Amino acid sequence: MRRRLLVYATEAYGPFLEALLLAAPELERGLLTRRFFPDGERYLRVEDDVDGHHVVLVAGTVSEPDTLELFDLASSLVKDGAESFTLICPWFGYATMERAVKRGEVVTAKSRARLLSAIPLARRGNRVLLLDLHAEGIPHYFEGEVRAVHVYGKPLVMEAARRLVPSGDFVLASTDAGRAKWVESLANDMHVPAAVVLKRRLPDGSTEIASRAASVEGQDVIVYDDMIRTGGSLLHAARAYRDAGARRLFALATHGLFPGDALEAIHASGLFEKLVVTDSHPAAIASRARRADGFLEVVPSQSLFLPYLCRQPENT
Repeated sequence: MRRRLLVYATEAYGPFLEALLLAAPELERGLLTRRFFPDGERYLRVEDDVDGHHVVLVAGTVSEPDTLELFDLASSLVKDGAESFTLICPWFGYATMERAVKRGEVVTAKSRARLLSAIPLARRGNRVLLLDLHAEGIPHYFEGEVRAVHVYGKPLVMEAARRLVPSGDFVLASTDAGRAKWVESLANDMHVPAAVVLKRRLPDGSTEIASRAASVEGQDVIVYDDMIRTGGSLLHAARAYRDAGARRLFALATHGLFPGDALEAIHASGLFEKLVVTDSHPAAIASRARRADGFLEVVPSQSLFLPYLCRQPENT
């Protein structure tokens, strides 16, 4: 029997699936029926016979309903006989809740990893591909025989940075000390200087810039962070670099969430020439659709996952 490579997606990741199929025509679109009952319960049906075939599901934990849809679909695909199962998870929610700071805090990143670890095991194993995690230790939260893989977005980040400043004459800057090592690694690979701002938390819970490292005076500065949520840290850092004499400022992140009017607030600050994120979160695509001025660029991330789809997991 010729084993097929069938690819499905949760509803939120439909656009990501379309881009993945365009990038890899050898993949086969899996067929799903999806509808809702009047009381809000979801009906799902896998229309294909997946028994003995390799199965890929594209899904992120972008919300509680999306997470449950992910779990329901994944469990059914494996129970129906998938030979191997790969979950492409471009966005792993609660990534910033990777450790407890105060007594009693729920480490939600760990509980989400446990939930995904509870997906039944396919004959040749399960993999979870996770893009640019906020904390390196999160893959170790997955339990049992599932293999969690941290997929790094460095190639896309470097390519986007070079497009923003084609001359290559720029400073790559971090939003805070927490991302400094990652920014320094990127800067070294691109042979550009790195800069960092140090923040101090005030008694009321807010933060202020305590100091800056590396000169940015008269330089183009690209501020990088793994994710942009409300943009608060990004704006704090940008003001610090502007006050230090930066000529032009750009922002670059792997994940763009932009809740509420976050993107509008970043644009209204007047600090940035352009903002670039990947399509790892559905909100990035929706946010770009609301703006016609090109301020937000969303780059595809499917190429990062394709090498893994050519190698199927083995029994563990």
